[in-house]
Amino acid sequence: MTYTCIMGIDPGMSGAVAFYYPDKPQLISAYDVPLAARQINPAALYDLIRQHSPDMAVVEIVHAMPKQGVSSSFNFGMSYGTALGVIGALKIPVVHVSPTKWKKYYGLSADKEEARGLAISKWPACLHFRRKKDNGRAEAALMALYGA
Repeated sequence: MTYTCIMGIDPGMSGAVAFYYPDKPQLISAYDVPLAARQINPAALYDLIRQHSPDMAVVEIVHAMPKQGVSSSFNFGMSYGTALGVIGALKIPVVHVSPTKWKKYYGLSADKEEARGLAISKWPACLHFRRKKDNGRAEAALMALYGA
């Protein structure tokens, strides 16, 4: 199947959404997930995704982390569920991928700075990855490319 737009999502409140266009490989759009009241804003996420009309979503599989507090785990799960709910409401097919699998594909370690460096090298004209805190955008972009 040929896709015109593939979305990658690094879930979580510090996560990001990226849109990759296989017919225009130099084109990538990446955004921090929209927030309101310290939660993912489902309406804004819905509007953002609808604006780009992706054919497929690649979503990183998440799980509770050892030594992460109950509140943090709950918030992370809420963010993940909100993202999946919005994607489901838009009827976009989803591919779930573990961080280990997509990072191994690119030869990356768990170091988020490596992902940002790779995204900068793949899309040098793109300004979405210029700040150190843009590593979520970089990971979302690389997941979208992985989906292609």
